[in-house]
Amino acid sequence: MNNSAFLGAVLRHTESLGKGTISVVEMIGHWGVLVAESVFWLIAGPKLKQPVRLRAIAQQMMEIGIFAIPIVALLSATIGIMLAIQGIHTLRIFGAESRVVFGISLSVVREFSALITGILVAGRSGSALAARLSTMQINQEIDALRVMGIHPVRYLVVPSLVAMFVMLPSLTFLSDVVALYAAGLYVSFDLGISQAAYWSQTIEVLTIGDLWHGIGKSAIFAVLITLIGVVNGASVTGGAEGVGRVTTRAVVQAITAIVITDMLFVLIVTRT
Repeated sequence: MNNSAFLGAVLRHTESLGKGTISVVEMIGHWGVLVAESVFWLIAGPKLKQPVRLRAIAQQMMEIGIFAIPIVALLSATIGIMLAIQGIHTLRIFGAESRVVFGISLSVVREFSALITGILVAGRSGSALAARLSTMQINQEIDALRVMGIHPVRYLVVPSLVAMFVMLPSLTFLSDVVALYAAGLYVSFDLGISQAAYWSQTIEVLTIGDLWHGIGKSAIFAVLITLIGVVNGASVTGGAEGVGRVTTRAVVQAITAIVITDMLFVLIVTRT
């Protein structure tokens, strides 16, 4: 009996693992199809007399980027000051607090700005995208678009993807500047280093490669956030409760994907 129960438990767990693996593979395949269709409509849309609407892209850029500037600036300044406080406290143990600028510069530009901005946009815009598409799916508005001859990917997905791909790296660069400036103010206050000396050391330690490291990651995060929001929104079931469920799932999956992708990106880049 015990052996039978153990075997049944193993089979159930194996079945669950297999179903989960298949779901992940299907989701990745769906992402690939969405990216391919988005590129197709961007290139071939004007020739087919169905161009992507520039007004829709501009509207999404406002929602994703411009309206997010205050909260991105606030959190970036907080992160910069936090890194300065912790860096000075740690390096003071070794009597090397004057070298804190090097740690702050690399940490902000290569890691924290892209990561914090990606997580913020995932929670703010990724959830909104999933909620909007899931509501349209429940109300059969997406089916109505198909009946009218409007391809849903061209009309709904491409503007969000393009806007996210442009604005998330832009917000990351803004985050770099704000975080470094806020950290510089605290460093000047605590260590008595002038702003000229602080920015001179910052420019000395940073390279264009460091800047592109963070911006490149943010571009990848932008694609992930959009695709996860779209896939979850399109798979909604169950009315209003389903909308809340897929919205929460989209945020959790997007943040998880961002953190894991960040780890893999750093691992690959630092090994080459």
